[in-house]
Amino acid sequence: MKKIYLDNASTTRTDEKVVRKMIPYFIEKYGNPSSKHLVGQEAKRTLEEARHIIAKSINAKDNEIIFTSGGTEGNNFVLKGLFFSNKENKKNHIITTKIEHNSILKTCKWLEKQGAEVTYLDVDKNGFIDLNELKNSITENTFLVSIIHGNNEIGVIQDIENIGEICKEKNIFFHIDACQSYLKTNIDVKKQNLDFVTLNSHKIYGPKGVGALYIKNKNITPLFHGGGHEQRLRSGTENLPGIVGFAEAVKLSSEKDIKKMQKLRDYTIKEILKIPNTFLNGTKEKRLCNNINICFRNIEGESIGGYLESYGICISTGSACSSHTLEASHVLKAIGLSPLESNSSIRISLSKYNNLEEINKFLDVLNKIVVKLRKISPIK
Repeated sequence: MKKIYLDNASTTRTDEKVVRKMIPYFIEKYGNPSSKHLVGQEAKRTLEEARHIIAKSINAKDNEIIFTSGGTEGNNFVLKGLFFSNKENKKNHIITTKIEHNSILKTCKWLEKQGAEVTYLDVDKNGFIDLNELKNSITENTFLVSIIHGNNEIGVIQDIENIGEICKEKNIFFHIDACQSYLKTNIDVKKQNLDFVTLNSHKIYGPKGVGALYIKNKNITPLFHGGGHEQRLRSGTENLPGIVGFAEAVKLSSEKDIKKMQKLRDYTIKEILKIPNTFLNGTKEKRLCNNINICFRNIEGESIGGYLESYGICISTGSACSSHTLEASHVLKAIGLSPLESNSSIRISLSKYNNLEEINKFLDVLNKIVVKLRKISPIK
């Protein structure tokens, strides 16, 4: 049975060209970038070349990029690091949204126990924040606005340019979690007035366990202390093979792939919505090129996912980071879905490797599964 993988918001397949680029840095060019000998200095040059590639992709300076282990670390670093560095200024207020990734929401909850005040902005039925609510939430104690750029569940892309203008006017740090949106939509740290940007590799066909953080202002308390790596902001020997793979994935990204995913996304949405009693979660416009989130009324999303898996088709009922819980999605709740509607939703997320033949096979199987489940559903 041929596998059809449609859970690329959880992780993508690593590009074979990325893997080939990484291999020498495990077995031949394995030096530590902090070592002073020639092998170490060759590793250091490679590290800085990768840093330049990632910096250029978001219009940043090389020294504004530090490498991390991924999105969760980057998000934790920004929120915790800025909270502790602003304690002397007696600023303790963070503004975020109700649809953030758990690495933001759970960090905020932890920081509240340390004395932080957090405002969680509402979103409308499509997942957008209200810019007036944002403005009205800012106080003299606000030091950070943290907004997810492209939502990991419903794919909505926030208007970060206007949010950046508000933050700049109020002299407040602006951070975006761009793990899902990076290379799928434009990020320009200068034009969009961004102070901190969280990036990762494994959503863009790179390896897992590596990411980057754009830091415009270095007045931030490090999470890790040790040898002073990464401009003394993130101690720990850099994951050079992973960083090399990350940079190669960035180099391989193309507008052609984006357009291909958009076309498949739109076709898939159109065909699924032909099934009775279904609706799209989130907006059709301003949506990540690979994201589809559909509610099938009166059917459990978990049941749909289980049946699809028996056909070798992989989808998700929400964020992979919270898939082990039975709680309804906080994102779907925030856009106004009932617990029943939330639990009746599935997420389909595409990659550059998917094709029309796979999508048509998925749609055929999905239609049969929905008919079957609706026949046995006690809820009509």
